Amino acid sequence: MAVDWGYSQFNGPETWAKCYPEAAGDRQSPVDIQQVCLKSLNTNQKLTWRYIAENTEDVTNPGYCWKVHVRGDGSELTGGPLEDNKYVLEQFHCHWGQDNDQGSEHTVNGEKYAGELHLVHWNTTKYCSFAEAAKYPDGLCVIGVFLKPGRCNPELDKIVHQLCKIEYRGETAKIGEPLNPGLFIPEDSGYYTYQGSLTTPPCSECVIWVVFKEPIEVSEEQLGAFRSLKSYCREDGCPCDDFEGFVKKNFRPTLPLGEREIRECRQ
Repeated sequence: MAVDWGYSQFNGPETWAKCYPEAAGDRQSPVDIQQVCLKSLNTNQKLTWRYIAENTEDVTNPGYCWKVHVRGDGSELTGGPLEDNKYVLEQFHCHWGQDNDQGSEHTVNGEKYAGELHLVHWNTTKYCSFAEAAKYPDGLCVIGVFLKPGRCNPELDKIVHQLCKIEYRGETAKIGEPLNPGLFIPEDSGYYTYQGSLTTPPCSECVIWVVFKEPIEVSEEQLGAFRSLKSYCREDGCPCDDFEGFVKKNFRPTLPLGEREIRECRQ
């Protein structure tokens, strides 16, 4: 069955609200982070995280990105805007553009990055499942990390080495060695936080966003491997879309912040 949304002119973000009404809400993500409007995050709790490298299971191609599934047992994200609630990692995935001048979903004073990594967690303190958590404003926490061209990222390379096995939508490959998602989080970096939504359908307004200020480096070759994924199944014909079936652009443009506040933490 074809994915009923995507990033082409036929099914791109401007069309999502037709099938997913929440995509037209007033707490949507991503947003442009205007630094002149920031307020400080008032908390005595430092944001802390712990992940178990052996719990990264496999990487799949859902037709619009690569996505790594994780066994959340033992992972923990707490503190900062999350206070005493414990969030565990469900999955992480990536967004990118057809060139290095675009690709991140969030922007900072209008500045775009080549990509953005998202680590998706759910609140196990209050809710019994990911699906239940996704119904509430504090249900999920997504960590966003900007990507910029530079040196090869060795931890990311463990995923890139598997992308040739998931060239087509619906394909999955095991990750053959331990992969620590915590190594994607930039060291000594503050972050921005605000209340928002998932950036893909159904665009549920259930996310506490934590967007780190400092980007991490990835190589041109790694970014090229992302763009080599295909949006259709192996047995299907190539769709006549803007990108000839390749996932070359999979980011949602920024949306109005409205009455929401973005807070800054220097960590």
